[in-house]
Amino acid sequence: MASISLKGITKNWGEAQAVKGINFDVKSGDFTVLLGPSGCGKSTTLRLIAGLDTPSGGSIHIGERDVTHLPPAQRKIAMVFQSYALFPHLNVRDNILFGVRVRKEPSKDFESRLKRVADILGLSHLLDRRPGQLSGGQQQRVALGRAIIADAPVCLMDEPLSNLDAQLRQEMRREIRALQQQLNMTMIYVTHDQTEAMSMADQVILLRDGKIEQNAPPAELYAQPASVFAARFIGTPPMNILPLAAGDAGQIIEGSSGPVILPRADGDAWQLGIRPEHVRLAERGIAARVESIEYFGADTIIGARIGNAPLLARVPGQLSLKVGDQIQLGWDEANQYFFDRQSGLRRHLA
Repeated sequence: MASISLKGITKNWGEAQAVKGINFDVKSGDFTVLLGPSGCGKSTTLRLIAGLDTPSGGSIHIGERDVTHLPPAQRKIAMVFQSYALFPHLNVRDNILFGVRVRKEPSKDFESRLKRVADILGLSHLLDRRPGQLSGGQQQRVALGRAIIADAPVCLMDEPLSNLDAQLRQEMRREIRALQQQLNMTMIYVTHDQTEAMSMADQVILLRDGKIEQNAPPAELYAQPASVFAARFIGTPPMNILPLAAGDAGQIIEGSSGPVILPRADGDAWQLGIRPEHVRLAERGIAARVESIEYFGADTIIGARIGNAPLLARVPGQLSLKVGDQIQLGWDEANQYFFDRQSGLRRHLA
């Protein structure tokens, strides 16, 4: 068993609380991503699971074992750091084998284990090189190799791709996900990059200010955001959030003359959410004024304003529009989201 369970975990640094009573379970063999902005507690949570820090409260189980107060060496985990933590004076072979040698595991298995790892990661022809002679992607593979050779059922990764360029990050995302599935490892991966989370994870745990904002599979996180924060953190460009105000026949976009978005009259308690990719140019829709145009080849991002509210529309192809043009925009009711204006939480229509 390599499941992971956190119950009521807190972490205090003096009077500051970095992690605020979080609970989650990771099933054996799953790829789970801790996602969120800087300072939300995701790396602290990973360090608590690894045993590099001690929780102020709560418990951590790996499999059936309570590891809350065990040192890292007794937790049967592997970890890959953002910096790779390679030894510059050791070659690739010795960097990969470093951990198993320190743990004084049987040396008779070293060569067979090294060959297996090097073959999986495509490092066989680089074993005699030192880290300074490797590219960023190759160094990342060596760090992965050191984690894999430990044969640990759990692997923890702390922003391992943040030092790579965009194209290499994309390639390494695919490699890490394929590797995790091939080895059936339970993996927890920390990132602030929603693209990494959405493309790799079985489960995404979105953190905000030391608490879990939403815990869901990627598709659910995108399609059923629990709050304005979740709705805007997932998706590129982020979801449009438009304030609503009471009109004559119901809620309209604030500062506009309509049409009615929601046939209710309860003041300014509502916000409308609509994703840019769900907005389309229409012959008869809601009047808007073009404020910016960005062409990206396959599509164009139109920055517009409806009443007092800025809005982005992501439409296919290139458009013959210019700043200042008056346009009509529309979207399907099925793609509308509503949020409480005070709490930011999702509101479902009765």
